[in-house]
Amino acid sequence: MKKMKLYEADDKMIDLISDNYSMLQGLSAFGIRLGFGDKTVNEVCFEQGVDCYTFLTVVNFLINGYAPKETDDKISVKTLLAYLQASHRYFLDYQLPSIRTKLEESLHKGDDLVPLILRLYDEYAHDIHLHMKYEEKTLFPYVEALLRGEQPSGYNVDIFSKHHSDTTGKFQELKNIIIKYLPHNGLANNQLTATLYDIYNNEEWLLNHSNVEEVLFVPAIRLLEQKVKEKDVSAKISSMINKAESTETVSEREKEIIMCLVQGMSNKEIAAKLFISVNTVITHRRNISRKLQIHSLAGLTIYAIANNMIDAKCLSR
Repeated sequence: MKKMKLYEADDKMIDLISDNYSMLQGLSAFGIRLGFGDKTVNEVCFEQGVDCYTFLTVVNFLINGYAPKETDDKISVKTLLAYLQASHRYFLDYQLPSIRTKLEESLHKGDDLVPLILRLYDEYAHDIHLHMKYEEKTLFPYVEALLRGEQPSGYNVDIFSKHHSDTTGKFQELKNIIIKYLPHNGLANNQLTATLYDIYNNEEWLLNHSNVEEVLFVPAIRLLEQKVKEKDVSAKISSMINKAESTETVSEREKEIIMCLVQGMSNKEIAAKLFISVNTVITHRRNISRKLQIHSLAGLTIYAIANNMIDAKCLSR
């Protein structure tokens, strides 16, 4: 059994690609350009602005099926999102049209099956196109909002995951028809074999793409949702505290009245002690309630104790 090789940041990028040529398309999706010489994975990623940890996580998952056993908060959602977006563009703008052209060129023009085969291909390509466009119009903008610290309502990653399906098997019927019923001559056989090889390769690519979304991207989004939610709750609590602090500014006279009230003094007694009118005491009490949003004697007592305006022991007599 071949021993699993997990690539690390200090490995040379050229060795990674030489061992796994299938990762060439992955390099392009990550935005990594060729011509990196004998530099390490970490050096190449650093120079080309790619999160090395996320890159290696995807590489080791695609090559060895290795993924973090638990939610990994070191994965960069931003990097993973850019990778998936670039993969979509590569497949929709290049791969699907390229295979369609090769398939058309390899088919015998006079064969009655040609229009049916091309229509079959177009139907499957359309299904894949819809699948990816849904993600581009719904999931990706949602993730971009999360990265900005926003939590859009009415959607979450669990909704996506529940309805997410891979696109493998879309070409199965087409492959079977090509293998069983075509071609008619040697040249067509060579052309169709090459096209069929591309179809198999891209079906494998679609499976890998779907697995990266489900195994790596979805848990990373779920963790990001949690962080945004926690940050939002913390911000609301902080806002409430700041608001409370800003409204809890009472004057020295109001503090005197609070201390009198918590000692059980009436309005008349407070007025006599502070040499003010009863109406002035009532006005101060109204202002205290408005500022503190406290309307009970018990609440004022707790406020006075919490702010060291009075000793709780003085009240237990």
